Amino acid sequence: MNHFLSKLATLAVALLFFLAPHQALAGPVVLFDQSHGQRFLVEANRPLDLSGLAGVFAGQGAEIKTSTFPISDSVLRGVNVLIISGPFAPITPPEVLAIMKFVYHGGKLAIMAHISQPLMGLLPQLGIAMSSLAVSEQENILGASDKEFMVKDLAPHPLTLGLKSFNIYGGWALLEKNKDITVIARTSPKAWVDLDQNGRLSGKDAVQAFAMVLAGRIGSGVFAVFGDDAIFQNRFLQNGNLTLARNLAAWFCARGESI
Repeated sequence: MNHFLSKLATLAVALLFFLAPHQALAGPVVLFDQSHGQRFLVEANRPLDLSGLAGVFAGQGAEIKTSTFPISDSVLRGVNVLIISGPFAPITPPEVLAIMKFVYHGGKLAIMAHISQPLMGLLPQLGIAMSSLAVSEQENILGASDKEFMVKDLAPHPLTLGLKSFNIYGGWALLEKNKDITVIARTSPKAWVDLDQNGRLSGKDAVQAFAMVLAGRIGSGVFAVFGDDAIFQNRFLQNGNLTLARNLAAWFCARGESI
C-alpha cells in the first residue's frame, strides 16, 4: 500500500509539473462592454458588428467575454483587457471610477467612439478631449463623402507596426491634454471641422491636422482611444484596418504585464 501511495504521489507531482506551464500560458481575458446601448455586437456577424475584431483577439490566445452589466469592480475582476466600442448611453461616474482603477492597476483599455457624448465623462479622466463635430478631409478622400478618408500620418508605436495607412468612416477629432499621451495617427493638415455647420468649408471652420488615435499610460496600465468605431467593424476590417486591429490585439495581449 505504501508503495502504491508513493507511486500515486509521484504521478500527482508529474501531472502538476506538466499542467502548471499550461495554466501559466493561459491567454488574457478580453471583455467587450455591451451595457451602454451598443448596436454593434461581438456575437453577431452583420456588416457593422465586431465579431471579426473578437476573432483577431482570439487569434492572440485571448478569452473573449461580453457584459451587459454596468462596469464595476466586480465586472472587471479577472479581466485583462476592456473594450468599449460604440457606446450610445453615457458612462456613469461610478463606472468611470471603476475603469480608472482598472487601468491604474494594470488593465488595458481600448475605446472606439461612434458618437462623442457618451464618452464625455470618461475621456477627460484619461486626459483627452473629443470634438462634438465630425472631421472632414480635403486629401486622401475615399469616395463621395469627405468624412471618409485615409489616414497616413502615423507615429512609431506598437499600433503602427507594418502599417502604412488605415481608413476612417466618420470620426471625431481627439486632443491630448496630458504630455504623456502619444498621438498615434493624424489627418492631413488640410482636414477641417465644420464649426459654423453650414455644410461646406468656410473661413470660420477649423483647418489643421487632427489626431484620430491616441495612446497613453496610467499607473501600470495602458489605453488607446480611436476617434471612429467603424475602423474595426466587420465591413471595414481589411487591409490597413485589419493590420491596425492585429497590432492592437498583439499589443494588448502581450505577456509581461498583469493586473
